[in-house]
Amino acid sequence: MTTTPPGPVPVSRNELSSRPRAEVERLRDEATRQKDLAHRRAEFWVKVDIALGFPAALLAGVSGAAGLASANARVPAALVALAAAGFAAGAGFLRSDSRRLGNKRARQAWAAVEAGARMKLAKDHVLPEDLGAVLESRQAALAAYEGEESPSGPIPPVPG
Repeated sequence: MTTTPPGPVPVSRNELSSRPRAEVERLRDEATRQKDLAHRRAEFWVKVDIALGFPAALLAGVSGAAGLASANARVPAALVALAAAGFAAGAGFLRSDSRRLGNKRARQAWAAVEAGARMKLAKDHVLPEDLGAVLESRQAALAAYEGEESPSGPIPPVPG
């Protein structure tokens, strides 16, 4: 039984030209998933912000009114004020507003990656340079969660 010696496997020209296209397709699919995930996360943090912020404001107002209403209501008012402070502290600790903004930036950045990949895939031949451009925009999208700019500059806003 003869075996071929280990070494480079010959690759056809068609296979070489299809590799960048397959990778751009993979990046497009990843961008679509990440864009949807960032959208859901942004919606979640909006709900958390409302769920903590609204009761904090409402309880603070109620405790202030109760404390001023009568001397007998000062102890319950102080307890309500403590609850309001707890909600406000929770909202501050979770930083839901900045997390929401980060996910909105990421959603826009992933939408730009997806759009760029779709534009590259619309061409007859996807070149390695096209793949490089999509990878650069992917890096920018990864940095968008923290509010960082990509090495090539800010990401243009994408509607949605």
